[in-house]
Amino acid sequence: MSYASSHPIVIIGAGPIGLAAAAQLVVEGQSFLLFEKGPSIAHHIKQWEHVRMFSTWQYNISDAARHLLELTDWIAPANDTVPTGTELIKQYLAPLAALPEIAPSLHFQHEILSISRAGLDKMTNASREVTPFELVIDTPNGRKHILARAVIDASGVLGRPNPAISSGHRVEIEQNLPVRYSIVDAKRDTVVFANQSVAVIGSGHSALNSLLELVSIKEQHPETEIHWILRKSDPVLAYGGEDKDALEGRGALGSRIRQLVERDQIRVHSSFKTRSIESKGKSFDITAQDGRSLHYIDQLIVNAGSRPDFSFLEEVRLDIDPATESSRILAPLIDPNLHSCGTVRPHGEAELRHPDHGLYLVGAKSYGRAPTFLLATGYEQVRSVVAFLVGDEARAKQVKLSLPETGVCNVSLPQSSTSCCS
Repeated sequence: MSYASSHPIVIIGAGPIGLAAAAQLVVEGQSFLLFEKGPSIAHHIKQWEHVRMFSTWQYNISDAARHLLELTDWIAPANDTVPTGTELIKQYLAPLAALPEIAPSLHFQHEILSISRAGLDKMTNASREVTPFELVIDTPNGRKHILARAVIDASGVLGRPNPAISSGHRVEIEQNLPVRYSIVDAKRDTVVFANQSVAVIGSGHSALNSLLELVSIKEQHPETEIHWILRKSDPVLAYGGEDKDALEGRGALGSRIRQLVERDQIRVHSSFKTRSIESKGKSFDITAQDGRSLHYIDQLIVNAGSRPDFSFLEEVRLDIDPATESSRILAPLIDPNLHSCGTVRPHGEAELRHPDHGLYLVGAKSYGRAPTFLLATGYEQVRSVVAFLVGDEARAKQVKLSLPETGVCNVSLPQSSTSCCS
């Protein structure tokens, strides 16, 4: 790229992957700008900061970040311990963001409104690959235009939760009812859910953690009713590998939920594909496509996953899989409709490349709607991408990824199951 030396690389999102990209660029001696929409780092993590992660610290710190931090008086956490979201921020991300090599390039409350090639719309071919990117950014001091030689979008997906309706429609009634999309926090939310009839929609780890928090509330307030709405045909499909999972915390979560279901602390509604939600005064009814209904629900928690935001990418050329909304080449490796293992083949710059060269969607956003992302995957992604951007194609291709097995492929699942990843 002929403009490589005149403009910085822009990173979008100051979460774990965005900060890992910044650390990698520091190691490579590259100039960059890191823009965060929220008021502080790890804005999305703060929505679940009370939750303990599954992966131990060894999987949660990027090599480049560790290298920079170890040059300071930073005290590394023990590799075999498991952090909460709060601990991830305080013990790792905050010290990383405060490094003098990163902090001056980090800008908060900077929202990306649009990205294009400078002076070119999406249709224009001429000089496209040698034209820098132009970002339109809403800042506390007004709108700005920034030129970049490359863009690494690590903005994540938690800002756009999937709706309650199984067909994917976001109905107006969700905006007018007490619906929340974040994980329940028993310490904070007891006053909201105590002695209420509460429904949780979802089968992933967020939903399971919400169920655990609600059971904690129920122990002190026994009139609390907990309904678990599953699109899956059997809750077994949501328990995961349990004791066969290489990540002890992830396996234990599934086992704990199984025990609570068997003790009737949680009422399960399987194969329940939500068709409508109707207000009934202070409560509401939830109806499935097959006609079944839940009545007199006071609170609804939707932990049904998230989807990426492409709104500010309308004027750049992307290669997106139509189903997963991930990078197209990556889709067969992560699509829960196509595979049943927790193992993801190592992938890097080549799989994340888009038609507009120099533009990369990394981290959870690279996975689109697929729910199987781990931080270690994103760290290897940005290592490979940065290697390519500095001209080291050989190192960019040498992708190594060691992920813990879920153990789920060794579980006896019903014959109808086509997936055990979500």
